[in-house]
Amino acid sequence: MSRNFTLFILIGMLLGLAAGAACNATLHDPKALADAAGYFSLITDVFLRLIKMIIAPLVFSTLVSGIAHMGTGSAVGRVGLKTLGWFLTASIVSLLLGVVMVTLLHPGAGLHLPPPTGSAMAAGVASSLSLKDFMAHVFPTSIADAMAKNEILQIVVFSTFVGSAMAALGERTAGLLALVEQLAQLMLKITNYVMRLAPFAVFAAIAATVTAQGVGILGTYAALVGGFYASLLLLWALLLLAGFLVIGPRLGLLIRAIRQPALIAFSTATSEAAYPRTLEALETFGVSKRVASFVLPLGYSFNLDGSMMYCTFASLFIAQAYGVHLTLAQIAVMVLMLMVTSKGIAGVPRASLVVIAAILPTFRIPEAGIALVLGVDHFLDMGRTATNVVGNSVAAAVVARWENELGPVRGPLDAVDLVVE
Repeated sequence: MSRNFTLFILIGMLLGLAAGAACNATLHDPKALADAAGYFSLITDVFLRLIKMIIAPLVFSTLVSGIAHMGTGSAVGRVGLKTLGWFLTASIVSLLLGVVMVTLLHPGAGLHLPPPTGSAMAAGVASSLSLKDFMAHVFPTSIADAMAKNEILQIVVFSTFVGSAMAALGERTAGLLALVEQLAQLMLKITNYVMRLAPFAVFAAIAATVTAQGVGILGTYAALVGGFYASLLLLWALLLLAGFLVIGPRLGLLIRAIRQPALIAFSTATSEAAYPRTLEALETFGVSKRVASFVLPLGYSFNLDGSMMYCTFASLFIAQAYGVHLTLAQIAVMVLMLMVTSKGIAGVPRASLVVIAAILPTFRIPEAGIALVLGVDHFLDMGRTATNVVGNSVAAAVVARWENELGPVRGPLDAVDLVVE
């Protein structure tokens, strides 16, 4: 299925490029070009609406479930505190690295795209956002209103309270927790359904962009992909260096143990597909089952290093493309928001688009800018998903070392066969 999906993405890109180039070459009137691009964009608009449709229930269910499963007790609290401390540090580094790299590389500079027709998100409006307004807006007055408006941070605050209360009540909320987990699984399934439309949205996004901007836009895509993968390599180096400082020379064995799960994640663009084999690889490496089974699932909601770096990288790329200037204070607010919102998104294909779609309106950045990254998002997703697996594996090994639960290697590190279904 994943190989066919990748093929469909490629076909969609090629057909979109051909259709856009044909329209750009044959339609010389600017109004006709704009109209043609608008018709292509209808498909992308439907896709974006479907993404918005799943934001609130997906964030609520995954975040509540993840927090509730943390449990209570001193041992769990100690391990949880160390785990979340590592996750928080890794998250900050990932987000800030994305900001630094996109600022240095400027992959979106020079496009000078006008705001979409009818959009009130002019470039200068972003400066109206302040930290005071942000803090006042975080806390909901009504969760129903927050979900209706897709106020992502307000949903996160409410979900945090619900998940913490369920963890404190324990068995008395077991039935409710099971229901929330079923909702999470349901929303993940719906997310997969929505993402199956991605090839059509890719076709429309590429066609609309090339129709309006010409084939020269492809140079921008090359700069985006190349710059992002260069940033990923730097992030890998930082994660592995941090791991080496804690577990020492055994880091080489860890890399050997997780290379196949990371390849599964890269080829399928979903870390969920690699989860069972990552867990098996960590236990073979010597991480205790108690630590591995606690840290790894938690990491799937709280430690998506590659995805978080992509969120800042892609968001600021879109801002650059539309000429939206953000001050340092506003970028700090964006990092803070992404730090929180990314914790409610599971490692499913292209879930980062959901986070970006939720964050852009806050900074008056046109949501239609998602179309700029949609065409190559699958290929970016492959790299960031493999990074998520590496980050969570390093985190599990580090916490196991801190807890003195990193034992000897328990079997051949190549025993995990590579199977992509």
